[in-house]
Formats: sequence, structure tokens, C-alpha cells
Amino acid sequence: MRTTLTLDDDVATKLRELAHRRRVSFKEVVNSVLRRGLVAQESRSKSSRPFRVEAFRSPFRPGVDPLKLNQLSDELEARRFAETGQVRP
Repeated sequence: MRTTLTLDDDVATKLRELAHRRRVSFKEVVNSVLRRGLVAQESRSKSSRPFRVEAFRSPFRPGVDPLKLNQLSDELEARRFAETGQVRP
């Protein structure tokens, strides 16, 4: 099959170097590299297990960040101390 393919300069350079080292045509190197990449991609997707996320119970509603709540609590306590000189009991 004949097709037009636009390669990045660095990729084309590496393919030309590989063709020169192997003493084969540019076409053979491109086909070989694509085949190996496709086989690796297929075997990776077959062996990969699905990613699972397990939910857990939280006292907070979705989207509430407990760290930001602590930061807000600290800021309010610091403001209260600055205004009244008292720390809450």
C-alpha cells in the first residue's frame, strides 16, 4: 500500500540511521518499527487489568476538601484571637 506520511525530523533521522545500520531500505525499517510498536501496544492492552477505584465513606460532601476546611478553621481562629485575645475553648 502506498501512502503519504509526515514524520517529525527527529523520527525521520532515527529511521534513516537505523536503515543505514541494518543495510535495508527506509521502507523496510518503517514497516518493521511500526509492526513492533503495534504488537507491543496490543500485548500491553491485553495484559492490562482494568483500573478500579473503590469509593469510601466520608463525612464530607463530594468536592469538599478537608485540608482547606482545616486551613479556614485556622484562619478564623487566628482572626478571633487577634480581635479578642482569646482562643476558643
